[in-house]
Amino acid sequence: QVQLVESGGGLVQAGGSLRLSCAASLRTFRTYAMGWFRQAPGKEREFVAAISWSGRSTGYADSVKGRFTISKDNAKNTVYLQMNDLKPEDTAVYYCAAEQTISPNRYYNTRDQYDYWGQGTQVTVSS
Repeated sequence: QVQLVESGGGLVQAGGSLRLSCAASLRTFRTYAMGWFRQAPGKEREFVAAISWSGRSTGYADSVKGRFTISKDNAKNTVYLQMNDLKPEDTAVYYCAAEQTISPNRYYNTRDQYDYWGQGTQVTVSS
């Protein structure tokens, strides 16, 4: 059974930082492209960042580019999202997603491309 468990969310002031983690119970984690999405109240779930299973390719939403960094530790079966210079509009539930792929440098930036999802972690940024 595949499990993705996010952690690291919380309440932070604008301009602050948080690091989200997503621990995956995937036997072949290193062959999974990983992504982060977020969903604010009343809005659809949106793409935030993604990384290929090799870790060599990454992609970001324009709204977080330059502030957020995604990384992947295959030895720990964990993907991270470092979030700096947080803004109130970053407030949302953040979800981790995984998709197995044979392409080492491919990542995915749409929801329907991912088969596995975590339960989410709340990030609240106060102004």
